[in-house]
Amino acid sequence: MKALVSRLDSFGDVLLAGPAVRAVAARADRVTLLCGPHGAPAARLLPGVDKVLVWDSPWTGFQPPEVSREEIERLVDAVDADTALIITSFHQSALPTALLLRLAGVRFIAADSEDYPGSLLDVRHHRAPHAHEAEAALDLAEAAGFPRPDDGLLRVLAPPATEALTGPGAYVVLHPGASVPARAWSPGRCAHAVRELAAAGRRVVVTGGAGERELTAYVAGGRAVDLGGRTDAAQLSGVLAGAECVVTGNTGPAHLAAAVGTPVVSLFAPVVPAERWRPYGVPYLLLGDQQAPCAGTRARQCPVPGHPCLEQITAHDVVAAVDKLVEVVR
Repeated sequence: MKALVSRLDSFGDVLLAGPAVRAVAARADRVTLLCGPHGAPAARLLPGVDKVLVWDSPWTGFQPPEVSREEIERLVDAVDADTALIITSFHQSALPTALLLRLAGVRFIAADSEDYPGSLLDVRHHRAPHAHEAEAALDLAEAAGFPRPDDGLLRVLAPPATEALTGPGAYVVLHPGASVPARAWSPGRCAHAVRELAAAGRRVVVTGGAGERELTAYVAGGRAVDLGGRTDAAQLSGVLAGAECVVTGNTGPAHLAAAVGTPVVSLFAPVVPAERWRPYGVPYLLLGDQQAPCAGTRARQCPVPGHPCLEQITAHDVVAAVDKLVEVVR
């Protein structure tokens, strides 16, 4: 069986699809993971993936490309599978992807769909209303004939050694960035948390992408190791795996921390439901007002002046949460 799993979203979304990918891989001869460009680095970390097929979909992402017949034909020509599992978030439709996979000759397609799929799906599954994204993907895989082969936790390939980046000794990671502003704690709050963690005797490592060097330098403030722009996805997994705890928002690194078994202090803006997107399968503490007026809006920019759902969190709250989680896992 040549199987394809589609998850056309971001880095964290692809990580959350990992348990379902392993379920498919346990019964398929080969697994291709179809993902977008932002998800590709995560796809290359997942056990069970034989090939990564990258395609920038016009119906996903924050800045989707224009519809291009040439790009659609390129995708259709590139697909080589007889079975497909289309994993989507609760608010997305799987049917555009299903149509292209049918054009590519895929004979068996399964997906969650509230919309009538006609002949586009062989298995039309209805996800549980409040299921975590990782659980929902596993439920879909099981409905398609791919039962869970293991514990169903998030997992990545073995992380590399990263002590040369972090330095020796125990440390806590603070990742200040987020894919959209509504999910980010302010730089000032992050910098204050670094100062308070350092004052409490914690060594802090600040992480961030290539475009976040100015942010990480400000947050580190000379009191923390600044790894902004210095890690690829695999190296970041190693840095997170070595940490006692990770402090971050609802971001890809939160899910990567869970995939390497590290506890998470989650600064969670309720623009999307925590029950679906919280850190999965590891000890975690959720900070942030989950009943704030922005709850469930999926807003990219905070619609409430002052960003109160996150800005009410103090550096002392973070220090207390880190102390509690570190103690729990000892």
